[in-house]
Amino acid sequence: MSRKDSKGMFAAVLGQLGDEQKEGQNLKSASPHLLKVAAGVRQLQERSELADRLFKDGERIADLDPEMILPSPVPDRFEGAYDDKAIAEIVESMRERGQIVPGLVRHSPAKPGHFQIVYGRRRLAAAKKLGLKFKAAVRELTDDDAVILQGEENSGREDLSFIEKCSFALAQEQAGYKRDVICASLSTGKSHVSEMIKIAFAIPREVLIKIGSAPGVGRGRWEELAHKFGVSGNSERAGEFVTRGNFLEADSDDRFNLLLAFLPSSEAPTAEKASKPTPVTKAWAPTDGSVSAVAKDNGKAFTLALKNADGTRFGAFITDQLDSLYEAFRKSEARQTGD
Repeated sequence: MSRKDSKGMFAAVLGQLGDEQKEGQNLKSASPHLLKVAAGVRQLQERSELADRLFKDGERIADLDPEMILPSPVPDRFEGAYDDKAIAEIVESMRERGQIVPGLVRHSPAKPGHFQIVYGRRRLAAAKKLGLKFKAAVRELTDDDAVILQGEENSGREDLSFIEKCSFALAQEQAGYKRDVICASLSTGKSHVSEMIKIAFAIPREVLIKIGSAPGVGRGRWEELAHKFGVSGNSERAGEFVTRGNFLEADSDDRFNLLLAFLPSSEAPTAEKASKPTPVTKAWAPTDGSVSAVAKDNGKAFTLALKNADGTRFGAFITDQLDSLYEAFRKSEARQTGD
């Protein structure tokens, strides 16, 4: 089938989906089967368009030795993204049909004669596993262009989790990229990028790696976890917690939830606060109930509150007697100490 014919087929199926969704205002949803087919067709169409752009721009498509292709200096995925389990589907697809969509590389600025991957890293990992050449477009790119294309390809396909995007943004900033380049690579604005960098910076890198990509966890809950790392001692608590067996055995989303539930949201009481005496409260009233008194001693201050009909008058009376009462208090203290 020609590329033109395949595009016509894609458009027809996507158009059918659009018609069903428009006519389906009285329906709850489009056919689940059609939705699944259309999603697959849409992905193929996007890949076809990507390939078209590569050829149109005149890049050289080459079959390269995977061992001659170096990783990007700015990682955007966590460890484990290229292990056997993570790339199993791609490996099987390439085993059956070969590599349909080329990746993108540039000549390595650090190692002459080698290339640097821009995107297509999982396809590259699959090619290594299968012992195949890696099909890639070779383009001359600046550092800024390379990191923008790297981010755009992942953001467009929406296969990076929120925290991986945050980590990618922080890695770019730490590598010295300007904020407008980081924004372009993630297709978002400066305020959003600032928040993403703040989150990734707040949580220790080794803790993030232990949690993993957590694809089901969104911005709000990552902000909540980042806030907890502002609590004294939480970095140490987290560092110890993420090495426990029950934590490591959970999947990535569950690891996030376990850590979020484990870390306290506020500082534990200090020894001084913990030893602070509990206030002592005493109440008194005569048998006729004409006055009620509540005395409170917190170790630093003593207060006496008088209420009911005679409360204010009794208070005035005590106030007038303070000199004599204090003198009686001093004599009592002297007798107790033997002075």
